Amino acid sequence: MSNREIRYRDALREAMSEEMRRDPSVLLIGEEVAEYNGAYKVSQGMLDEFGPKRIIDTPISELGFAGIGVGMAMNGVRPIVEFMTWNFALLAIDQVVNASAKMLAMSGGAFGNPIVFRGPSGSAGQLGAQHSQTFESWYANVPGLKVISPSNPYDAKGLLKSAIRDDDPVVFMESEVMYGDPGIVPEEEYLIPIGVAEIKREGSDVTLVSYNKMMKVALAAADELAKDGISAEVIDLRTIRPLDIETILRSVRKTNRVVVIDESWPYGGISAEIAYRIQREAFDYLDAPVRRVNGADASMHYAPNLVAAYLPDPGKVIKVVKESLYLPS
Repeated sequence: MSNREIRYRDALREAMSEEMRRDPSVLLIGEEVAEYNGAYKVSQGMLDEFGPKRIIDTPISELGFAGIGVGMAMNGVRPIVEFMTWNFALLAIDQVVNASAKMLAMSGGAFGNPIVFRGPSGSAGQLGAQHSQTFESWYANVPGLKVISPSNPYDAKGLLKSAIRDDDPVVFMESEVMYGDPGIVPEEEYLIPIGVAEIKREGSDVTLVSYNKMMKVALAAADELAKDGISAEVIDLRTIRPLDIETILRSVRKTNRVVVIDESWPYGGISAEIAYRIQREAFDYLDAPVRRVNGADASMHYAPNLVAAYLPDPGKVIKVVKESLYLPS
């Protein structure tokens, strides 16, 4: 394969454009996706190529255009619905959860809902309490939805292409602060299967599990731990639902310790589910309790020192890893 370096936003654009060229039933709908080229320039140039019937600007009405997307998906279209942020998609959660996720079951199999809801999730710095929430665990709680949250351009492109082709509704979580991140992406077409985690770094002393931009924290912590002779294996979940628990369990059986890094609130979140699954299925392999590094159990504040206090960072991960290894931190 011939590789080149492109940005996260470009990888998403390539995924959507390739699928739109392949399948005329695929279209993109959302706020500012057409004339403005996307709020984060993810859809830049797509209006020129595909025209206003397939790249569709909407009013500022998330509930309305999400519902239009659900109806399209019931009638032979494969819509990609872009939310400017998943914080705004709270206004559309009824359509995502009560309509899209339940459509196949409530129609007795008569109507599927092949739709992708995508946009950024999580904190992007000093944006305050209403624009800094992490929603993967919310949607992963809902049967009927698949939830994807990639950490780099390569995974983002391959998983978005798979999501567009999937016959179930997919919630695709990105990050505002990753759209400019560069990464190596092949020029040739490729797909990444939904529901498969990846070991990004091999290790033997402790397993670090994360996803989305918290993978940067996990990998940075692993680099620092290596300087102290601690070998951390780092797993990128990539898909939140379905969860690839087997990859995690294989790693835990090797390292005997695990720390889950999750930006979202600790109560009832993804890290809690992973901890439960590990203790249920690999308890006898654990040499220390499963540990978690989460965002603070509070609303995000605006002040930069409080943002830093709220979010996981490599230092917090290193401290918890050393506690898990019963080493002084």
